[in-house]
Amino acid sequence: MEGQRTAANHTEAEKENTVHRGHYKNKGIAVFTSGGDAQGMNSAVRAVVRMGIYVGAKVYFIKEGYQGMVDGGDNIVEANWSPVSGIIHKGGTIIGSSRCKEFRERAGRLKAAKNLILKGISNLVVIGGDGSLTGANLFRQDWPELVAELASRGDITPEQPIKFSHLNIVGMVGSIDNDFCGTDMTIGTDSALHRIIEAVDAIAATAYSHQRTFIMEVMGRHCGYLAIVTALTTEADYVFYPENPPPVDWPEKICKKLSQERESGQRLNIIIVSEGAIDREGNPITAEMIREVVVTNLKQDTRITVLGHVQRGGSPSAFDRVLGCRMGAEAVMAVLEATPETEACVVSLDGNQAVRLPLMACVEKTQAVAKAMADKQWELAVQLRGRSFARNVETYKMLTRLKPPKIIPEMSTHASGYTLGVMHVGAPACGMNAAVRSFVRNCIYRGDTVVGIHDGVEGLIEGNVQPLGWSDVTGWVGQGGAFLGTKRTLPEGKFPEVAASLRKHNIQALLLIGGFEAYQTVLQLAENRDKYPEFCIPMAIVPSTISNNVPGTDFTLGADTALNEITEICDRIRQSAQGTKRRVFVIETMGGFCGYLATLAGVAGGADAAYIYEEPFNVQNLKMDVEHMKSKMAMEGVERGLVLRNEKANENYTTDFIYKLFSEEGKGVFSARMNVLGHMQQGGSPTPFDRNMGTKLAAKAVEWMVEQLTQATQPDGTVCANKPESAVMLGIVKRYYAYTPVQELKDQTDFKHRLPKAQWWLKMRPLLRILAKHDSTYEEEGSYIAVEEESENQIIN
Repeated sequence: MEGQRTAANHTEAEKENTVHRGHYKNKGIAVFTSGGDAQGMNSAVRAVVRMGIYVGAKVYFIKEGYQGMVDGGDNIVEANWSPVSGIIHKGGTIIGSSRCKEFRERAGRLKAAKNLILKGISNLVVIGGDGSLTGANLFRQDWPELVAELASRGDITPEQPIKFSHLNIVGMVGSIDNDFCGTDMTIGTDSALHRIIEAVDAIAATAYSHQRTFIMEVMGRHCGYLAIVTALTTEADYVFYPENPPPVDWPEKICKKLSQERESGQRLNIIIVSEGAIDREGNPITAEMIREVVVTNLKQDTRITVLGHVQRGGSPSAFDRVLGCRMGAEAVMAVLEATPETEACVVSLDGNQAVRLPLMACVEKTQAVAKAMADKQWELAVQLRGRSFARNVETYKMLTRLKPPKIIPEMSTHASGYTLGVMHVGAPACGMNAAVRSFVRNCIYRGDTVVGIHDGVEGLIEGNVQPLGWSDVTGWVGQGGAFLGTKRTLPEGKFPEVAASLRKHNIQALLLIGGFEAYQTVLQLAENRDKYPEFCIPMAIVPSTISNNVPGTDFTLGADTALNEITEICDRIRQSAQGTKRRVFVIETMGGFCGYLATLAGVAGGADAAYIYEEPFNVQNLKMDVEHMKSKMAMEGVERGLVLRNEKANENYTTDFIYKLFSEEGKGVFSARMNVLGHMQQGGSPTPFDRNMGTKLAAKAVEWMVEQLTQATQPDGTVCANKPESAVMLGIVKRYYAYTPVQELKDQTDFKHRLPKAQWWLKMRPLLRILAKHDSTYEEEGSYIAVEEESENQIIN
């Protein structure tokens, strides 16, 4: 989803010097979950509780959603620090969720208002879908009249109507369907995609074995986001979803496509159908109807799998955990800063920022999608879902064409098409193969030729170059590693050989998919264009490294997969100590000098500390953290501790040193264990995020190259692209694609430590600390606390 930003919107980065410990002492906040559950809700609940405690508020759980608010009593209880320990990795919602008919009536809302006032609560954080948020806004509007009636009946004291004269509400959207307009991603969507894609990958194996067709039904009664992204990231052959119904002759079209694919040698077919799929007349299209069409017409062995509530279950992904933490912390600040004149807001994700948007404006836009579908305005419905949704639809359609045309005159400005090269430079990372597949098929669809360069710069010099066809990249999306092969070798010192190979293979544009070495490679080639005309071609980098240490982009391919691997491993490591005495685990992550993985895994895993190179620390800091750990275990009953350390955080304070320090100083309170995760972080199957990002970045790279080639092609057919803007880093900055010339990025780069000089995720460090520490932490005095609070007061991002 994509929302309009207004001048009134507040972002985490804009609210400097607003986060102070104890600033909102004794203010009452209640948090509740409503409607369908979604993975990541517990992360949001935990963040609300701990941020609320940090700023001095009294935080309450409302159990069982609106029903608990109406029933009151033991359903509204004060939330302390320890009850939310150990919940960040759990699916569902620990405080329960239910739909409540009684709250829809004024009498029910009157009961709810009384119960809240008696507990001293006039600030609500609601986690749910658009129905839950709309209900909260109605409650807010009715509040003054409800309070007046309670006072007139004597149900509350004369002072309470003055003290609780208005109700503040802030929403967070928890919905696996990603059906709310105004946020890029709702809590639970990424986790649901993980469950779906795991299932599709598993089913593809058995379908291949028996030459079967599988029809997978996924959730999404009114929104096809899960279906279209699943289709895009699993190479599904056909997809049905409500925003864009198929034409009336869909049975003929699907049969023609499936039969052609079987004739071309494909052994399996996957069809994705949203539970809300309809035809152009609004009639349901069910999995059974599709199966009947395929079996009757093609006689194929066809099976149906309905994933159902499996999609809601399981442990939340790292993305949803971090999203819940950030949104929960922002929601606390939003509700406490609200005034009677403040419009009700919803905390949303805008690129890498948590922002506040007007609640009802987002609800109205969400409802506009439903109206467009009811009016059969299908194109409008897709556009209202946002640019990202529309882009997913367009990309899927293009990548699944069976027999692309040889030349598309209106798309190709070159008589016989261009020759474009693609290669990897650097370490392998999940998502690389998805990017290559997308690049190859986008180019071929235009009528161009793609050559794959194996083993990076070394392979280019050695002539290890071969054409890549449409079917050559079938099945690549879900595979980890790098099928083209990759090495870290840079071209410096071998420029003549590189130039000769580019000339020999007539490569007119070059895509590099890799990390810091890919950036250095393009930079070196661009800076030597005056000596080697062969380097005067459009060159682009799709950043791909688990370290996320490349300038010019907020995210790199592979980092999300690595983050999920780390998070899952940390969950298992902590679980391994279940039933034993108190234990602290010291875990070393990869990342070079970049602390992205350690920091984000720390937030996602609920770590007690995460040591990184970018934030210097000393032995006093380490000792203080040991004392904090002892305090939490002694006073709060915490059983497990997690400490992360980036592999190059400090030359002397090694992982072994920190492990031994915690072991020695924790004697009598806890024991310690150490784990170095190593190359497990580079393995695994790419996550939905990395598959989708790689696919769309490569598609954008083709668009950019076509534009550059059009401008740079000379009358004799040669290509001469020698301007700085013809050698770029193709990254995602906030929510936008950015094409930044590599030569401009030099000033933004710390080449010694292979880091960008500015890294957005460092703003999340204070949040990590706030969510890790309880009240007793701040009772101790010392320079570390002072420095820490100064940092926390800057921003929670």
